[in-house]
Amino acid sequence: MTSTDIPDGFERQSRPSPLTDPWEPIYSKQTPDAVILGLRLATPHTNARGFAHGGLIAALTDKAMGHSCGHKMGGTYSFVTVSMAIDFVSSAQIGQWLAVETDVIKTGSTLCFAQCVVKADDAVIARANATFRVVPKKR
Repeated sequence: MTSTDIPDGFERQSRPSPLTDPWEPIYSKQTPDAVILGLRLATPHTNARGFAHGGLIAALTDKAMGHSCGHKMGGTYSFVTVSMAIDFVSSAQIGQWLAVETDVIKTGSTLCFAQCVVKADDAVIARANATFRVVPKKR
């Protein structure tokens, strides 16, 4: 895989936000149970040492888990992060494919629980879990 290759099944994300706009292009892939986010690491994604920035990883895990909760619940709700914890296991370098793979643990009428792993070229570099408040979308 070259530094410009995008893995099969990934398309440009359809839910940009002002926070993540500078990090584009960000890609997503839907499975029956989750939304996987991915990007090819570049200089704007790094800290002063050239590794993927922890803030980037935290923002992408929050986004992936929230979108996965929404996907799992049929897209009729919005989600507000109540709590999130993240463990940084390793680092990632410019050129690597960063993917955030989520498992929705439990959905309910008021809370949704999710966990994820972050991989750089298939090696786990972080894990996270979060609780989201379920909010009916305004019509």
